[in-house]
This record gives sequence, structure tokens and C-alpha cells, in this order.
Amino acid sequence: MVPCVEVQTLKEHTDQVLHLSFSHSGYQFASCSKDCTVKIWNNDLTISLLHSADMRPYNWSYTQFSQFNQDDSLLLASGVFLGPHNSSSGEIAVISLDSFALLSRVRNKPYDVFGCWLTETSLISGNLHRIGDITSCSVLWLNNAFQDVESENVNVVKRLFKIQNLNASTIRTVMVADCSRFDNPDLLLDASDQATPLCQVFDLGGDSEDEAASPPLRNPRPGRAKEGLRRVLDGVLDGGTQLSERALETRVAELLAQGRTKPPERSAADARNKYLIFTTGCLTYSPHQIGNSIKQILPHQMTTAGPVLGEGRGSDAFFDALDHVIDVHGHIIGMGLSPDNRYLYVNSRAWPPGSVVADPMQPPPIAEEIDLLVFDLKTMREVKRALRAHRAYTPNDECFFIFLDVSKDFVASGAEDRHGYIWDRHYNICLAKLRHEDVVNSVAFSPQEQELLLTASDDATIKAWRSPRTVRVLQASRPRLRPFFSWFASHRR
Repeated sequence: MVPCVEVQTLKEHTDQVLHLSFSHSGYQFASCSKDCTVKIWNNDLTISLLHSADMRPYNWSYTQFSQFNQDDSLLLASGVFLGPHNSSSGEIAVISLDSFALLSRVRNKPYDVFGCWLTETSLISGNLHRIGDITSCSVLWLNNAFQDVESENVNVVKRLFKIQNLNASTIRTVMVADCSRFDNPDLLLDASDQATPLCQVFDLGGDSEDEAASPPLRNPRPGRAKEGLRRVLDGVLDGGTQLSERALETRVAELLAQGRTKPPERSAADARNKYLIFTTGCLTYSPHQIGNSIKQILPHQMTTAGPVLGEGRGSDAFFDALDHVIDVHGHIIGMGLSPDNRYLYVNSRAWPPGSVVADPMQPPPIAEEIDLLVFDLKTMREVKRALRAHRAYTPNDECFFIFLDVSKDFVASGAEDRHGYIWDRHYNICLAKLRHEDVVNSVAFSPQEQELLLTASDDATIKAWRSPRTVRVLQASRPRLRPFFSWFASHRR
């Protein structure tokens, strides 16, 4: 059953291939590349190129991510703008899969927010606003895929959330989990019995990091933060507290964040909601908290109807609260959801045990081994033990995304050691290593056929892998020439 036999190599890209995504039907898939094209492929027994969209005319540097909407009628493609080396701006394009027309373009900053679909016709993008040297605000927007304006009373965009960022961190890698699918039978439904709090899992609203692992405060008091802020500022003005400008900025931001975050209100309707999952941080710019800043998206937020700037906030709610935070104590380089959306798989490169971040611009060194962690979004706990076999070598400031994918029985990931890897979700054992000539950036299982896996690499190729069983079946089903026609055909050459 393991897709470990190479059956086809696609060489239509001319530069590194960064990402792969399947349509929900499994009939098509898309690829993104440093050659600045988005290619759409027919997934037949022999894969063929259906369409190639060149994004260079739109001032893109390269394409990096794609996602099909639920009915496979639209493709979201995310890319990076041309610009200075330190530029973080990107854009999201929506492509019709009927006509391959470009329907709309949406600004996306930073570019590694990537973007994602919330409904069949609405997508989420990001924007970043600097507040101070290392403090900022991330705004997540809901955008209509069709940007035509039928009426001045109908929105094409609406602000979803406004989130405070500390210590040079930002919101990245946005994805949506559908809570209504949690109760569908899946492989790890018994995992709650063996869940272990190996990670730091906490609801925001506490007063210090020491309280992070304790039961969440159900009624956080903004007055605590105000009093703490008053003491800090009085100390600075009186000369009793000596803080650098950056340290003062960080301390003030932390105090403000304590007073404006709270756990979510639980209700019977929660099972019908969706979770917004993204990476962020609180200690340094490298993403070390996940998905893991988890926000419920309520039904009324799934449309652009209503106030453009979102729901009204009180004076004590300038920023939106985060519902949950899970700290992995390492640099997150990839995330993926199980088919039932209940389990979040995370590629992470661990920090050394006991690491202390003294400077947010100098995160701890990261391990060469990639840990594949698994979190149950129903209990917010880590389940199973970390999978480890794949490796990465780039340092923090050069670290890039290694995309993973999950099927009913398998989980697969790329790696910097020129291989893709497949593990068994039941037993946590490595089943196969899939060879490329350079870094493997992305993997994708067919959603309809887990015995088909695609891998994408810096060697500019996409490889298709099938299980030995499928290969035997396909070879046996090919019609064989009868002896006379075989002899006749050979003598005509």
C-alpha cells in the first residue's frame, strides 16, 4: 500500500518546485515554483500538463503555495513580490479552473501568511502594520474571490481579526480546520486516551509565563495589566527602572497583551465552527508557537457582509484575543491537517533544552533533525510521540518551509537531505525514503487514492510514486498482443 515506486517524473518546471496541492476530487493538482509559474495538471494514469500561468507580468518573483476551493472551481495561488531582499510583501491570485482566467488579486503581507479558503468563494489574506521597532499588528482579512462590485452596499473585503505581535514575531502560515468533521471516524480517535502534555499548551489570559501550564483564567482582569503598565511607566519616569528602548517596548506590549486576551466562550454551537490556525511567537521572530494561536471563526464571520472593519470592540479590546497557544520550543517549518481536520501535524526543528531567548533578534540554534509532532485539536494536547527521520541543515535566518501531507494511514514530508519520507500513522514507523537530486520541498497524497503520492524538489522535478500493488494491477490490466499480431508488429519495424 505504500507509494514507494517511482512511476513518472515531470520536468516542465525550469526552477525549484516549492509546493504541490491536489483538488478535492483528485482529478487535478497544482504546482508552484521559483520559475514564477503556477501549473495545473491532469491526474490521469499518465499525468499531463493542463495549464501554466506565468505570474511575472504581475511583478511576482516566484509562486510558493496553492489551494483548491471546496468545489474545485477556483484555485488560490500565493506568491512573493519582486523587491528588496528584506521585502516581505506578497500577493494572492484567484484563478478560474473553467477558463483559467485570473479573477482577482489580493495583497498579502508577509508573504508567508500564504492565504487559504474559508468558504467556496471567500479567502483569507494578511497585512502587517508596524507599531514599534519589534512590535507590530497583524490583520487578517476575508476577501471575496470575485472582486466585481455589484453594489456600493456589498463588501468585497472584511476585517476578520487584528492581533498584536510581540518581539518581532508575525502571523504566518494561515489555515482553517473544520470542527464539524472532528467526530468522523479516523485513525487516531483513541489518541485522547494516550494524550500527553509534552508541549506547553495554554490559554492566554495569565499574568506570566510561569502560569502558562496552569488552568486558564476564565475571567482575566484587564486592571492587572493597567496597574502593571502604570508601575513600569512610573519607574521609567522616576529613573528607578533602567530599560533600553527595545526592552521598554517589549515590556509594555506584553502588559497590554495580558489585559486584552481571554479564553473562548464555549457553546453547543462550537462543533459547527471553524478554527483559524497559524504560526506566531512571543519570544523571537522565528515561529515557535502554532496553529497554535487558534481562533474560532463564527458563522457570521464567514461572509463579507456586515461592517468592513469587523465587529465593534470595546475600549479594552483593541486587539482580538487568542483562544489557545501551543508552544513547541522550536522553529516551525511545516504544518498539515489530517483528512478529518482533527489532528494537526507539525514539522519543527527543536531548540536546545533550557534555551533562554535574551534577544528576540537572536533565536536559539535549531536542531538538524526535524521532529514531526501531532496535536489533537479537540483536546489541544500532543498525541503520540514525535516522528523523526528527516533532516534539515539551514540556520534560523535561512530556514524555509518543508510542506507535509497526511492521508488516512500515512503521513509524508519533504526534507533537506534529498529525500521525501513516509510514516505509518498507526505505528509511527518510517516506511519509505523517496529519492530526489536536491531538497524535497513538498509532498501531496491524492485525496481519493492514498497509494499515489507526489513529491516536489529543488531539482526542478515533480515525481509521482505509486504502491507496488497499484503498479502490478496497472501492468496486468494493459492489453497484451496475441502471438500473430505480436509477430506481425515486430516485422513491420
